[in-house]
Amino acid sequence: MIRVSNIKLPLDHDDQALTDAILSMLEISADQLTAVEIRRRGYDARKKNTIFLIYTLDVDTTINAQLLEKFAGSQSIRQTPDMEYKYVAQAPAELPERPLVIGFGPCGILAGLVLAQMGYKPLIIERGKEVRQRTKDTFGFWRQKKLNTESNVQFGEGGAGTFSDGKLYTQIKDPNHYSRKVLTEFVEAGAPEEIMYVSKPHIGTFRLVSMVEKIRARIVELGGEIRFSARVDDLLIEEGQVTGITLSSGETIRSKHVALAIGHSARDTFQMLFDKGVYMEAKPFSIGFRIEHEQSLIDQARFGKNAGHPILGAADYKLVHHCKSGRSVYSFCMCPGGTVVAASSEEGRVVTNGMSQYSRQERNANSAIVVGIDPSDYPGHPLAGVDLQRQLESNAYVMGGENYDAPAQKVGDFLKGAASEELGTVQPSFKPGIKLTDLAKALPDFCIEAIREAIPEFNKKIKGFAKDDALLTGVETRTSSPVSIKRGYDMQSINTRGLYPAGEGAGYAGGIMSAAIDGIKIAEAIAMSINEQHES
Repeated sequence: MIRVSNIKLPLDHDDQALTDAILSMLEISADQLTAVEIRRRGYDARKKNTIFLIYTLDVDTTINAQLLEKFAGSQSIRQTPDMEYKYVAQAPAELPERPLVIGFGPCGILAGLVLAQMGYKPLIIERGKEVRQRTKDTFGFWRQKKLNTESNVQFGEGGAGTFSDGKLYTQIKDPNHYSRKVLTEFVEAGAPEEIMYVSKPHIGTFRLVSMVEKIRARIVELGGEIRFSARVDDLLIEEGQVTGITLSSGETIRSKHVALAIGHSARDTFQMLFDKGVYMEAKPFSIGFRIEHEQSLIDQARFGKNAGHPILGAADYKLVHHCKSGRSVYSFCMCPGGTVVAASSEEGRVVTNGMSQYSRQERNANSAIVVGIDPSDYPGHPLAGVDLQRQLESNAYVMGGENYDAPAQKVGDFLKGAASEELGTVQPSFKPGIKLTDLAKALPDFCIEAIREAIPEFNKKIKGFAKDDALLTGVETRTSSPVSIKRGYDMQSINTRGLYPAGEGAGYAGGIMSAAIDGIKIAEAIAMSINEQHES
């Protein structure tokens, strides 16, 4: 097929307009065009009242070879790349051992699935519960303030991405088209087919629940096994080589190939790994607040008269400001038509996150507004970032009333430095609830100063962003892992053979898609290592 890029059409074009654009670009007649597949559809909203759709298409014609020769060197017309996933190995007939995958979030799910598809029958260990029971526990916390520290937004089948907007796009380079493999598996598990071509695909929490169950069933069908409520309390190491794990139940499981896909909030596991001597370093992350506006305000600011158009859906945004101090403030995990959620995983601590359903039809838009920090802000040992997170979350718990309500403040009051006493037009979506206060006490002074500088600048890009009644809720501390568990070219820990640090928790991903892609890479590395050892 031929890939045709950068076809620009009005928002409300008809089907014939797309065909006409292809014919014009390729300089062919209608009878020479035999097939058209939409590969990507995005939009250009720089002029909000004149929005264009931008297409990338794969087309077949009766003269493909001639066209590729005619347009040789063109960036907009070229041969469609082969995006079909190729398995790097197959398990030997007599499998010497089962690889272990610790964690069943996006990274662990794809690592486990690809290993199972190659015949390695992985054993997957997940400290939390299966997804439907986990959902009950999480909603129970939001409604009744009863936290289950092993089954919540952070821990359980599906990982932290289950309670999010379900974004499936990433800015990482992907020359091997691993993202295509991920999207294909998600569609087969029940995701809408549009995720294969829209520029910013998302799924939403409720659809993710059923998808995760179907992928789990597929892994089991292929000989894999998943154990829930099974926390890894010890890593067995002999002469620098992993030999197995010990579970909280006391059971020991032997394996020399262990994928570590624990997510960014497994603080007790970080500590255990540190105590065992697995090499890790403190890494940069970001801290801040969640900000809420009426979704209608964001739609109007981004899309103007086109607000509400079904193709565009609920508007999102991406903002960044470089402060005079040298700090950067940016929006993170923007959730159109969503809610701010309680993401605590430890008792006596409050932390926020954002979530949307597929429809994105809730009243408010929310995103994190966060300040980048690095190890110079929390010097000391590799887990100093964890200590800072805990300190800020404990402080937020106290500020919220010590009952898992979150501290909150109207944007106008925050900018003026005055505690909020009553809500305005923006109603908080955070459950269990919020307590109005002065958020200047919730973060280090340099963060408060940076956010106060950034919000008026963001208002220049999105009119109304700094409106007095917009609401800030604190704190957002789990933007990414505070540690990096270093690995080498072979994907193994640089000082612990057989341990494969992976995904967000190890510092190698940021979001569902990049974590899933990293899971595929880990599965490939494990498969090739097992085969090499079997053959030697």
